[in-house]
Amino acid sequence: MTLIKTGGFAALVCALTYIAGFALLLTLLAPLGFGSNQIDAVAVVSFIAERPHLLIAWNSTIYIANAIALVLLVLAVHDRLRSETPGWAEASRAFGLIWATLVLGAGMIANVSVETALTLSQTDTEAAAQAWALLHAVELGLGGGNEIAGGVWLLCVGLAALRAGALPRVTALLAVLVGAAGLLTVIPALGDLAGALFGLGAILWFLLVGLTLLRHIPGARDLQSP
Repeated sequence: MTLIKTGGFAALVCALTYIAGFALLLTLLAPLGFGSNQIDAVAVVSFIAERPHLLIAWNSTIYIANAIALVLLVLAVHDRLRSETPGWAEASRAFGLIWATLVLGAGMIANVSVETALTLSQTDTEAAAQAWALLHAVELGLGGGNEIAGGVWLLCVGLAALRAGALPRVTALLAVLVGAAGLLTVIPALGDLAGALFGLGAILWFLLVGLTLLRHIPGARDLQSP
């Protein structure tokens, strides 16, 4: 299997990790306030004490599995871009791998926060909540609470693809729009809305780019394909 086709499957995996993450966020985790400024650390610790494996599975899906698939997608997109826009291709690869690294790091810290809270909760719930909140803040700083790195990568990919015709025009334009939404997460007043738009838009983009890469024919370009 070629790198580009592998990247196509990886893009679909990225979409599935986002879908699974949203599904759990809006159901079982909704009462805890994840994804908002209203998160209750004490409630999270109580949840961890009862169902630690669920949070670890969630973190491992939205962060770790996503990061692994993202590396393959970044390299495949770079391969797609490099013949027409070598400079932009290198820039996109750099930002994409930075993003994947941050996502992986956020996932590792998120799982450590669950394990730490679980251990401390057996003797001191308040200390467990404080430790979890501190580690969660680090997790958010790496990527769980903003989408700067992902936004820059998607902007690079979208602009390069528009210039080179390396991706369908709709897919390239969507990358630019989703990337812009990612950058807006740095603004506190727009953080939640921009984050939601980034996540939902990224699901659609992952699906579109995945299908494009899977039907890739060596030497062919998709200037006008849907």
